[in-house]
Amino acid sequence: MKITSTILLALAAALVVIGAHLTMKAGIMASYPLFMFAVVLLFWHMYRKRDVEESEKAQEKPGKKKRNRNR
Repeated sequence: MKITSTILLALAAALVVIGAHLTMKAGIMASYPLFMFAVVLLFWHMYRKRDVEESEKAQEKPGKKKRNRNR
């Protein structure tokens, strides 16, 4: 996992914790933007992770076949 992905994940977790605290103190209407921003960061993290996995698959040799281990 790269440093950018780690930072995105850590920021999302921190925003969820801050949002939970703000929900208890001021209500859900005050913390809603924090939760939405945390969700955006999580989606961005998942998008980057999927993009890296697809680029790694594209770099594999096209003639090489993998064995099916489920048999």
